Amino acid sequence: MKQPLPFAAGHNGRPAPTDPTDLTDLMGKVARGDKHAFSALYDALAPLVFGIVLKVVRDRAQSEEVTQEVMIDLWRQAARYRPETGAVGAWAATIAHRRAVDRVRSAQAAANREQAQAAREHTTAFDEVAEQVETRLESEQVRRCLRGLTELQRQAVTLAYYQGLTYREVAETLRTPLPTIKTRMRDGLI
Repeated sequence: MKQPLPFAAGHNGRPAPTDPTDLTDLMGKVARGDKHAFSALYDALAPLVFGIVLKVVRDRAQSEEVTQEVMIDLWRQAARYRPETGAVGAWAATIAHRRAVDRVRSAQAAANREQAQAAREHTTAFDEVAEQVETRLESEQVRRCLRGLTELQRQAVTLAYYQGLTYREVAETLRTPLPTIKTRMRDGLI
């Protein structure tokens, strides 16, 4: 089943005027606040406006909304229309195109803002490979440093840091006075 167009000409039972002079006359009446003239103008121009907007916006619901905004603009700005500058249809088409482009730009700007916000909030996932490489490099650096220590310093540091012994426990294990162990540890760490 076909859906009806949202802007069918002649919704008041009369055919919509298509003659440019009729549209110009209608526009003059609309400028003076004639609601019946606006109804006829609406019937005549809404399909044109909707077609232009739909080609630019490409979303039917948004196109219908923009078309309504354009038609309201035509009602509000009717007094600004000058027949010598162009046909009513061309004037309406220009307003429709500008409004549609504005809507697309606005939607794109909103999408860009959301994307930028999401990028700012995004946290980098844990990189297991990079973490393993970093751990290996640090381990190699520690081994190199341990090779540079004296045997007594290496024993004290190894017991304290790799076996988790306190300074007192290191002193008891090595049967060395506690102050000597503290000195070896300090020198070894330096």
